Amino acid sequence: MREIVDEASVRRVLEEARTIAVLGVHVDPDKPAHYVPEYLAGQGYQILPVNPAYVGRQLWGRAVVATLAELDTPVDIVDVFRRPDKIPEHLDDILAMQPRPKLVWLQLGIRNDQAARRLIQAGIEVVQDRCTLADHRVFRLGPVAAR
Repeated sequence: MREIVDEASVRRVLEEARTIAVLGVHVDPDKPAHYVPEYLAGQGYQILPVNPAYVGRQLWGRAVVATLAELDTPVDIVDVFRRPDKIPEHLDDILAMQPRPKLVWLQLGIRNDQAARRLIQAGIEVVQDRCTLADHRVFRLGPVAAR
């Protein structure tokens, strides 16, 4: 596995994904951790919201859970909205997921090379410092159901 940096591979990831766990989701519609997954949900991705501060709240048809370990659905992408220094706190949860996600996506402005290396060594691809919403629009992918 590897860190994905080329445009073709980023596009492939977004084309193949169907289920995205959003780590650090927010309920404030003005925050990227809300409007990015809202956009993705509108494009047909199944969004699984994760944030201990909002447990039980409903977002995009799903109850927010506290940890990735509580998810009952296989995940293609873990989309991370956490500060870079907080990423290591979530590595054990990510690595314990069964099945493991295909990819961990660190949103725009988020890089943690040490955490990325650990994920890659465990067989999980990584994208760092990119926005899923922006990339989806740039690639003009359209809704999931249309693909």
